[in-house]
Amino acid sequence: MKNTWMALAGLAMLLGFGQCGTGTTTEQPTDTPAADSVLLSFAFVGCNRVGYGDRNNDSATNTTTANLAVLKRTFTELSQMDRKPELLFFLGDLIEGEKFDSDLESQLPAWFAQYQDPNFSPIAQSGIELVAVPGNHEMLYYDSVGDDAGSEYPLAGATEIWMQHALPYMPTDRQVISGPDSLDNRATFAFSRGNTAFVVMNTDTYNAPSTEHPYGLEGQAPVEWINDQIANYTADPAIEHVFVLGHKPYIVEGQPDTTHSGFADGGPIWAQMQAQKAIAMLSAHEHNYNREQPGTSEHQGGTYQIIAGNGGSPLTCSSSQGCTFFGYSIINIMASGNVEHKSLGWTANSTYYLPSDALTVVQDSTVLTWTPNANPYE
Repeated sequence: MKNTWMALAGLAMLLGFGQCGTGTTTEQPTDTPAADSVLLSFAFVGCNRVGYGDRNNDSATNTTTANLAVLKRTFTELSQMDRKPELLFFLGDLIEGEKFDSDLESQLPAWFAQYQDPNFSPIAQSGIELVAVPGNHEMLYYDSVGDDAGSEYPLAGATEIWMQHALPYMPTDRQVISGPDSLDNRATFAFSRGNTAFVVMNTDTYNAPSTEHPYGLEGQAPVEWINDQIANYTADPAIEHVFVLGHKPYIVEGQPDTTHSGFADGGPIWAQMQAQKAIAMLSAHEHNYNREQPGTSEHQGGTYQIIAGNGGSPLTCSSSQGCTFFGYSIINIMASGNVEHKSLGWTANSTYYLPSDALTVVQDSTVLTWTPNANPYE
């Protein structure tokens, strides 16, 4: 483990990843040759909503139900980078929600108004394009008192409310689903920037109750359409890198997971990503940071699963090592063909919704290779 961390530290220095003071992140100048300059940079993070018991705590949040201290720091740091990312994917659970349409109708517009407020952070004026992705707290109903207390079900009307407020934060050049099920799948789409393609999933697409499933099913997505987009982008000579993004991960702690902790429809999508050699599935939902390359061996590489659910919700510790810090992740697409990844973060305050004085540092960094890769987060 010591040697692994030394190697990662050396890589961080080579790539010019610096550490910074509280509330700021400054990229250090490097002598990177033009041949390996950054063609595209994007950030991703999810899970910023406060815990249910803190939704009315003025020290933690406001109508947004967001962890305001962490949200402000994340927005501000990204906005102040010398080399800002072109895109920020916010991978769901922006708000507490998860109950009634009335909650969504108050919390969602408040969240996007907070994003736009220059007195809160400069991100809306920074030139960084926000891409909003729904999570289970935006799409599902949590049953706290019924016979199935503790379960989550599709919330009728949630998609309409999400589209009403999140539509301005979806790329205007995105590809969308057509046909009879298109209305339910409006939050799943695909688009490209330069030589990089993004397939963005709503991992909790609405499905109506049925005789077999009287409340509907969580964790559903338009699998066939998603897999077609992955294949189409792979076949396009102009596209060199394919990423699939959604709130729920399919790989959790090294194993496929189709329960609430994972993604019920993830199996065939993961198989297609492996077959087409897609770079990574980028997710949240689990309240920690984790990078895995499951199924690799000495002679076989594989697609990555990166969880960046450390965006401000109460951190949860499991076998993952990334459960002590809040932050965000950044991927750089390089002219050389390399795909550089880094997780930036700071040690969380013992009271999770209060500001932390800890420095923002590189918590993990690597080049995402198809061949087996050293990984301290397995």
